[in-house]
Amino acid sequence: MADTYSQLYVHIIFSVKGREPLIKDSIKNELYAYIGGIIKNKGQKPIAINGTADHIHILVGFKPDKSISELVREIKSNSSKYVNENKFLPVKFHWQEGFGAFTYSHSQITTVANYIARQDEHHKRKDFTTEYEDFLKKFNVKYDDKYIL
Repeated sequence: MADTYSQLYVHIIFSVKGREPLIKDSIKNELYAYIGGIIKNKGQKPIAINGTADHIHILVGFKPDKSISELVREIKSNSSKYVNENKFLPVKFHWQEGFGAFTYSHSQITTVANYIARQDEHHKRKDFTTEYEDFLKKFNVKYDDKYIL
């Protein structure tokens, strides 16, 4: 795709299975760095990665040679395997099925990256479910409450 030019920014959100608070401070930085490596190895650009103990936000500069679903599947499977093989936790680690993906323009990247960087502060005021539903409403995504991450 040598003659394809694009500028796509995707904000991806997904949670730990059962929204268990398993992403402890002791593994957070290493896990996020590993996820950044997965994204780079798949030919995409990690811009911001952060979250809380029960979910993660990732902002990716996205090339159109891979589907978002494929990239998320790679991130989830490889990062789960990494956490479990390194025995970072006393329990088996899994990501929950499904994810949210929302696109932004280049002019919004700094705002979105700053939002992702301030997740701990943000979640002192708003829980994950409310935050996620707010994204779905903001982007006019129809959803069924029983399938909210």
